[in-house]
Amino acid sequence: MPAEHRTALRLPSPSVSNLGSAYGGTEGGADVRAPLDGSPELLRAAFRRHPAGVAVITARGSRLAGFTATSLTSVSAQPPLVSFGVGTASGSWAVIAEAEHVGVHLLGEGQRELADRFARSGADRFAPPTRWREGPEGVPLLESVPVWLVCRVVARVPAGDHRVVVAEVVAGDPAGPGRPLVHHDGRYNALRD
Repeated sequence: MPAEHRTALRLPSPSVSNLGSAYGGTEGGADVRAPLDGSPELLRAAFRRHPAGVAVITARGSRLAGFTATSLTSVSAQPPLVSFGVGTASGSWAVIAEAEHVGVHLLGEGQRELADRFARSGADRFAPPTRWREGPEGVPLLESVPVWLVCRVVARVPAGDHRVVVAEVVAGDPAGPGRPLVHHDGRYNALRD
């Protein structure tokens, strides 16, 4: 690499003053906070700063169930796997715990009300104005979403007061209308160009 490029990329070498500022000291008058101990509040505060896509997970059992999730993750391409977290105290857990298949819906920027409806406890989430139909494997599919997937549940992994559900994609449509809805700092947002 030419010398002029190495100079442009050079990082300061660690020194006592640099390490002190990174771990609660001060440098140049700047006040640096000490790290917080691990806690639910710390986790919530940290993830309020992390933007996430908004999904609705649905399933059919003895009744219809669904909830809003920001924990959806692509896990593997081969086989095609996704994962999401669900609280064991949630009203949807009893159905998700027994379901062989689930619906995964990525919401669009104009679907904030739909996200709120599926996040609200005690509401009949599938009543009008929610528009849905029965999809492959009997999974309830929401209409007019940018992406829907039907997934076969392959694992439910205990994780504190939640379960991480791992599911294999068996069908779907990634070509619906709209740009994605994003959750950040406790609010729904649209992507900006």
